[in-house]
Amino acid sequence: MKKIFIIIIILLLPQILFAGRYASDFIIIGSGVRPLGMGGAFAAVADNGSAIYWNASGLAQIKEIEAEVMRAFLYGNLAAYDFFSFCIPLPANTTIGISFTQLSIDDIDLHEEKWLIGTNVDIRSSDVEQQLTGIPDGTFSSTDQLFEFAFAKKVSQILNLGWSLFDLPVDYYIGGTFKYIKRNLYKNMGTGMGFDLSFMIKTDFALLTDVDWLGAIKFAINLQDVAGTEITWDTKSKHSDEIITNPKLGLAIVQPLEFIKSEIILAYDWDNMYELTRNVGLEFTYNNQLSFRSGLYDKHFSAGMGIRYKRYNINYAFITNVDLGNSHRVGLTVNF
Repeated sequence: MKKIFIIIIILLLPQILFAGRYASDFIIIGSGVRPLGMGGAFAAVADNGSAIYWNASGLAQIKEIEAEVMRAFLYGNLAAYDFFSFCIPLPANTTIGISFTQLSIDDIDLHEEKWLIGTNVDIRSSDVEQQLTGIPDGTFSSTDQLFEFAFAKKVSQILNLGWSLFDLPVDYYIGGTFKYIKRNLYKNMGTGMGFDLSFMIKTDFALLTDVDWLGAIKFAINLQDVAGTEITWDTKSKHSDEIITNPKLGLAIVQPLEFIKSEIILAYDWDNMYELTRNVGLEFTYNNQLSFRSGLYDKHFSAGMGIRYKRYNINYAFITNVDLGNSHRVGLTVNF
């Protein structure tokens, strides 16, 4: 496994260094409600439908059919961000899932000002009727969409660490995500396809540390857009934008608190899409019914909570952002 990781990183390094950076920012806003409530530190948690984005290998942790819907209000309610996922566990510790993500902005002012064609600066400055009015000629919408299909497989193994040590149970997860991107801006459309490759390892933290009361520890890596993803526009020049490969790393500790029927998850993520970003998250769950979350998402504070009733789980998250404005997310997850 270590050799495989090294080979993958070596093959991807040239693309990571030389590819473009800003081709599809709407995707990295992040899917789901619970992950953002935990500050985006979710790569090594990834145990619900939003794992399709954060780390598809984690889908193999899902034990029941699951559907999730989400809506987020961004940029002072100027934009809507929607997410839907549907995951189905299959035999042999395998899970498949589909998801749909959309960022939409309506009523954008359109200034065509075709009546100015044939004029120049001198004409417009001397003729009041030829000067810019600032009145829009109409409006248009911008829509970015992401369609994803993911699969995940779990493999369990007992590692024999030698006669003087102990047997260590280890769960390996591997997953992949095929994605189709569609962007509509005014009269033009850009499309592209890409692939994510992800891994996760889970083991008993108590055995590793010889501290009986400790829970599980999980390591994860998600190589988003493994070969780079090109978005080609239907303009005359057939202009292409490239989404660079983004290696996302994660660490999580899952600690049961049996004396109060609770569980705590501590999570840490690292990625380098534009610059080194560290995300930290915390989740406290009581009796598998009430959850409280908090985190730091790219230096911005986030918080959230979740309430479970039977097969229904309602989640809310609040994310602060000085530049873009604070945002709210609400979502519903149903298990079948």
